Parts: sequence; C-alpha cells; structure tokens
Amino acid sequence: MKLIVDQDLCISCGLCIETCPEVFDWNDDGKADVILDPVPEELEESAREAQDGCPTEAIQEP
Repeated sequence: MKLIVDQDLCISCGLCIETCPEVFDWNDDGKADVILDPVPEELEESAREAQDGCPTEAIQEP
C-alpha cells in the first residue's frame, strides 16, 4: 500500500500522526508526511483509519 500527503491540502492538524505515528510524522515544513513507503501490511488498517479521518482528504493513494 502506498500513500502520500498532499501538502497543499494538509492543514497540520496532526490527526494522522496521532492515529498512526508509525506511518505519519511532521516534515520540515510543519506538515504531515508519510515516513514509511510502502506502508507495511500490519499498519495498513491504522493508516487507512488516518486517511479516513483526515478532515481535508489530504492523504491519498498515488
């Protein structure tokens, strides 16, 4: 599974990082970014939960 964070849509709310810190973290611009590519199978459910919870739908599949 591959995910990206659209930096133009990210509002830095941190919800994805709270939901799945193994996959998402802050980048140098203070926005969320994917730190595991591809997302390991055992973290896919948590990553999808973060994707579904993103208020701006910034987490997307490329």
